[in-house]
Formats: sequence, structure tokens, C-alpha cells
Amino acid sequence: MLPFSVLDLSPVPEGGTPATALANTLELAQQAEALGFNRYWLAEHHNMTGIASAATAIVIGHVAAGTRTIRVGSGGIMLPNHAPLVIAEQFGTLATLFPGRIDLGLGRAPGTDMITARALRRSLENSDNFPQDVMELLVYLGDPEPNQTIRAVPGAGTNVPVWILGSSLYGAQLAAHFGLPYAFASHFAPAALEEAIEVYRQTFRPSDHLAQPYFMLAMNVFAADTDAEALRLRTSMQQAFANLRRGRPGPLPRPVEDIETVLSPAELAQVGQVLAVSATGSPSTVRAEIRRLVDRYRPDEVIVTGQIHDHAARMRSFAIAADAFTSLAEPRASAAE
Repeated sequence: MLPFSVLDLSPVPEGGTPATALANTLELAQQAEALGFNRYWLAEHHNMTGIASAATAIVIGHVAAGTRTIRVGSGGIMLPNHAPLVIAEQFGTLATLFPGRIDLGLGRAPGTDMITARALRRSLENSDNFPQDVMELLVYLGDPEPNQTIRAVPGAGTNVPVWILGSSLYGAQLAAHFGLPYAFASHFAPAALEEAIEVYRQTFRPSDHLAQPYFMLAMNVFAADTDAEALRLRTSMQQAFANLRRGRPGPLPRPVEDIETVLSPAELAQVGQVLAVSATGSPSTVRAEIRRLVDRYRPDEVIVTGQIHDHAARMRSFAIAADAFTSLAEPRASAAE
């Protein structure tokens, strides 16, 4: 069966608090584990009042401690914000506490605006060092050499699985060059998706980390008992993206009955492009949409996100998604049926 996973930004709902968001994250992770999701990843963003997972390694530890078997990791850590040694120590510690359950997905973007990037003490040129930083991090997490002068403790010898995340051909080329698994951010930046998959698979070089390419597709799922209710739930994410483009990010908005009364036609078109890799609707609609996307892109794994304001509705959406992915393993119904 195609593995399916969760990407969570710990959204802070309008009217809620970061404490609300982090409690919701743990409850969703526990449900995801029970439903058979493969991984539960959290993302690093800064200075965003609608996202509570800024201290990503800490939230990963919180989720891992509250679950038993599901893999937990980053989707991702924005490596240019950090010294590779610090990340090796953080994730080495997590892997020591939760052996065999920790993933480390790495991104090249700052995960914030430039003013906040400076507050993180990040040099704006550091992204140019991303390949070297990845190599350095892999060394710290690998088996140490006898005369190695700098070691991550904990970290050395943990061999935490490292992923490259991206939304352009750069990440695809880098993941292929290093022989690492690759996750594409098609849930918000699908423009280069098909070309990135092709580049990654065609130029992949086997490594000690991975013998053959492994590609993970990110998609949004907004699922409910009816198509109409799912479309209503999706309006929170549509508003959130529009607010970000307007330069006014904030907590995840409450859904609205008619999105056309809130966003202009131009904004709706732009958000439609951003959310193109999505499945929205009732269980049967979502099942068909997920199958269509999987058939088109042929991923080795899918990671699902879906920022929904109401926590109970969000839990229900992920449960419907789990049923849909499970059904992919079932034979297709014939035309006669």
C-alpha cells in the first residue's frame, strides 16, 4: 500500500492560542498513528502568529513522547537558519530518546521574512552554503571517524534519515546528487512539480543513504461529509494564503460561506494555482481526487496537509483521507459496477 503521512504547521486558529494549536497537534498525531499514517512532520516558520511550530525540534519531541510508533520529523528544518552541528545535536538527541522514529527534512528557505531572518542571526548569503551545510550535517550524524575533531553528542552514529525538501529544480538536483529522499512542496508551490520529479528520478545517484530514488508528494486534503462542507472548510486556507500575499499573515481565519465575498477574482485565481494539488470534497470525491493525483505523479509516498479552523473538522478530514489512501490498495471498480 502507498505510504501516507501528515504535514502539520500547528495552525493557530482565529480565536485560539499557540497552546490550543500545540494541544491540537498532539491529538491529531495520536489519531494519525491510530489510522495508519506513516510519518508526522512539523514545519519551521518564524514570526507568524498563525503557526505554533517555530521551535520545531521541541514540538517533534512533544509529539514523539505522546505517541508510540509513528515516525516524527521535520518538514522541514530551514537549515540556513542554524549551524549544522546544532541541528545534529538536536536531532541526535531526539533519535536517542525515540530510536528508529525520527526524520530530518531540510529546507533552504528561511521560513520567514528577511527582517525576521536577520533577527535569527541568519546571514542572507547562507543559503548559498546549503549543499556544504547538508554534507557537514550528514557527517555529524554518521559514524564518526577515529580522528574526527568535532562530534555531535548525542548525534554521532545515529544516522537520522535526512530528506531534502524543495519547491524548485534546485532541491531535486541536490537530493539526486546526494542520493537522498526528496519531498516536493506541491501543497503550496506546484508549478515545477512534474519537471522536478523527472529531474530527481533521472539524475539520482545511489548512495549509502538510499539505493534508489524515493519521492514524496505533498498535497492538501479538505474532506467532510459533503462536497459543500469541504469547500467551506477550504475557505480558511484560501483566506490564509491571500492574507499572506497581502502582507498581513495572522491566525487561521474562520471559514466563510461564500469565498467570493472575501477574495477578489484575481486573488481567487492566484490561490487556486497555489492549491492546485488538492483533494476537496466528500469521502467519494476525495477518494477519486487522491487517486487521480497519485496516478498522475506516481509518488513513492504522499504527505497530506490541510489547515482547517475547527479542530474536530480537521480530525474528521484526516480520517477521511486515511480511508481514501487505504482504498487505493483495493481493486478499481469495473465500468459495469
